[in-house]
Amino acid sequence: MTIQNIHDLFLKCSKVSIDTRKIEPNSFFVAIKGERFDANTFAKEALEKGVSYVVIDNADYYIDDRTILVKDSLETLQALAKFHRQFLNLPIIALTGSNGKTTTKELINVVLSKKFNIKATVGNLNNHIGVPLTLLSFTAETKIGIVEMGANHQKEIEFLCEIVQPDYGYITNFGKAHLEGFGGVEGVIKGKSEMYRYLKTHDKSVFVNLDDEIQKEKTEHFHRITFSQKDNNVNVFIDDVTANPFVKIKTLGIEINSHLIGLYNATNLNAAIVIGYHFEVPTDDIKAAIESYIPENNRSQLLTKGSNEIILDAYNANPSSMLVALENFIQLDKTNKCIVIGDMYELGEESLAEHKAIVNFLNQNSSFECHFVGKDFFANTIQKENFHFYNTFEDFTKYLVSVKLEHKTLLIKGSRGMALERTLEYL
Repeated sequence: MTIQNIHDLFLKCSKVSIDTRKIEPNSFFVAIKGERFDANTFAKEALEKGVSYVVIDNADYYIDDRTILVKDSLETLQALAKFHRQFLNLPIIALTGSNGKTTTKELINVVLSKKFNIKATVGNLNNHIGVPLTLLSFTAETKIGIVEMGANHQKEIEFLCEIVQPDYGYITNFGKAHLEGFGGVEGVIKGKSEMYRYLKTHDKSVFVNLDDEIQKEKTEHFHRITFSQKDNNVNVFIDDVTANPFVKIKTLGIEINSHLIGLYNATNLNAAIVIGYHFEVPTDDIKAAIESYIPENNRSQLLTKGSNEIILDAYNANPSSMLVALENFIQLDKTNKCIVIGDMYELGEESLAEHKAIVNFLNQNSSFECHFVGKDFFANTIQKENFHFYNTFEDFTKYLVSVKLEHKTLLIKGSRGMALERTLEYL
């Protein structure tokens, strides 16, 4: 059966699914092998739950003509997504970067949705499985697609671009994320820049923050749509940015009061503004869209718990995002500050050095209470009255139970695996 034949069957269905726990009637189920399971074993269950067709790559689980037997289910999902993208032929914006991808994607989505029927990556489904699922969620009614791409090694963005075939691209930044897989910061720049190489080769457009010297240099001979806070020879000049604690932006004759905390979020907001402006979303609608956006899912959320005010930024962390979050927290005009930060993952041989650098930064720049959670932070040897180190979160909870944190302004940040949002249960 050809991909076109499979696509014809897919178009008869309401949606694609890879999880029998989330199946809807008349969906199209693709059985993918995982590290701990083989979804081929769920083919019969999927059909019993009402799916119309099941793609399998193990003949032992063939049932009837509703079963599509292929060589490799994952490769078929990816090929089907690429075919579907070409079939729809709609403009697609792709974005990647070390920090801020999901927040930027959500901001672009709310801005463009003021004018167009938009479909975007749900959550952070941004890998070799999530990207195809995103493409397959697009329909004939979708006017612009937004696809977030994540990567932790070389050639991954290149591979995803070949599936997505974006018309526009945006890289949020190049930072110290996934250093282990990319092979250092230079590897991060090389890997993320695979998007630039695809767009240049196919004569497509890039949105560029000209205040980022790496982006500026890498896209010098591209078709660029630009923004800047320093250079007024751009498509959108940002007149002024402040954050106390929420980011306020003046540009295009409007003032935007966001619900995002920290100057580090200004670039994410600026990207959404320039993309909305390029697609001719009225400036008043850009303002209304951004001002209506409330962050969630542990990303730069401002919460109140008892007498404590909390900046919860515990979705993920790397040395770059950790440093800007700490810099922002230090400059906040607040009293009785306290931080709870957790280990940063996937840093490879640089891990201990990067964790030590964060501790050293706080040693030089803070006088408030600092709680460091995780084995790599725990390995630090700085002795300071306001520094407290815990090998595990469980060790930290013993402290939280023994004292009662009250009337604090807290920053909580760490890698996803640390799940530091659990701290809220003890406040």
